[in-house]
Amino acid sequence: QLMVVVGILLAYLAGWVLEWRWLAVLGCVPPSLMLLLMCFMPETPRFLLTQHRRQEAMAALRFLWGSEQGWEDPPIGAEQSFHLALLRQPGIYKPFIIGVSLMAFQQLSGVNAVMFYAETIFEEAKFKDSSLASVVVGVIQVLFTAVAALIMDRAGRRLLLVLSGVVMVFSTSAFGAYFKLTQGGPGNSSHVAISAPVSAQPVDASVGLAWLAVGSMCLFIAGFAVGWGPIPWLLMSEIFPLHVKGVATGICVLTNWLMAFLVTKEFSSLMLLLLL
Repeated sequence: QLMVVVGILLAYLAGWVLEWRWLAVLGCVPPSLMLLLMCFMPETPRFLLTQHRRQEAMAALRFLWGSEQGWEDPPIGAEQSFHLALLRQPGIYKPFIIGVSLMAFQQLSGVNAVMFYAETIFEEAKFKDSSLASVVVGVIQVLFTAVAALIMDRAGRRLLLVLSGVVMVFSTSAFGAYFKLTQGGPGNSSHVAISAPVSAQPVDASVGLAWLAVGSMCLFIAGFAVGWGPIPWLLMSEIFPLHVKGVATGICVLTNWLMAFLVTKEFSSLMLLLLL
């Protein structure tokens, strides 16, 4: 999660100084580099052992760890295949429901809409330098994700999820209050697309309250980064039994990106609907 938000910050920084065409070209570099480096990566030792390729597994261990010391073979039968009948067992369906729900709620918080449309949101908020504000949001996300990584094993997962949720509720309420204050009532001429200029109440009022928009968004990102950002990914590795972890984790990730797609796709439409 920390590497993901570092990547987002780098994209914001690049977008601050490059036009979109060159930004698209620059975006081809990391996956190309990753593709090249993956040519030198072995399979995971655990997967190789399940395929009864022990010599290759030991070679992979030496590549990853430098030695085979400290390795324990997985229990016999631990890597059995997944089948739907397993979902009848409470030890399977309970963590499965928890994992899928965490991923769904993570994206339904709207974080990807906030990150993808940050510059547009700041433009609607009449913030003078929307690109700089987006970079500030990216920096805050990196800092608080790093804080979460440091304190997670001390504070616990549940406490950070609760704290994160409370902060996000407060910040989004403040953000909504900002737009209510600056865009006026139902008859206002601000009922336009999110990408269009907003004719709100006196410009001085909007400009004066721009810091409320920036502050509430930064607080939202900080709250998300402390809990709901990294913890659902971590919990997937902690709650699933070993023999269903591969399939269950895959379904959780599928849920995450499906929800991310829906939130990002429908954000503009939802904004238009709310402004009508």
